[in-house]
Amino acid sequence: MRTPAVFLDRDGVINQDTGYVHTIDDFEFLPGVLEGCLKLQSAGFKLVVVTNQSGIARGYYTEQQFQTLNAYMVECFLTAKVYITAVYHCPHHPSGQNPQLAIDCDCRKPKPKMLLDAASAHAIDLDRSYIVGDRTSDLKAGMNAGLKRNVLVSTGKELTSDGTELADYVAADFSDVCGYILND
Repeated sequence: MRTPAVFLDRDGVINQDTGYVHTIDDFEFLPGVLEGCLKLQSAGFKLVVVTNQSGIARGYYTEQQFQTLNAYMVECFLTAKVYITAVYHCPHHPSGQNPQLAIDCDCRKPKPKMLLDAASAHAIDLDRSYIVGDRTSDLKAGMNAGLKRNVLVSTGKELTSDGTELADYVAADFSDVCGYILND
């Protein structure tokens, strides 16, 4: 049986976006995220992180540094009794320093590959799923994957008119995100 999911961008949605976050010391959960994810999980949603990590292609940090921080984040969620179904990331960027990663790939949001791969691997019902992001590219990825709703949260990058026009809902913070999804 396919179940719904909430796809979560990382920087600016789960944690404070200070720019190319890649160390545990720089990682700070935004208020309400752990509690909100527990509520979403309790309501039957799978939780999947989908994040562009162009800092890897740009040479700002390594894949291993990303994976170390990722393991820390997932462990913090587990400590709060929240199970993250999967974390998908795109290490590419067309103007990256690493020639192997400096490509126009299929996985970088707004392309939907990370979401579609997650749906296939984890029996996710896209028609009943949501994406929560802080950028237009997050919302476009959700639209391109055929998700039920796109939620823009204002805890990350500055909101643009493009983003607010694409969003089914603009949330002030993660608690607001949860209220919207759970009452939709």
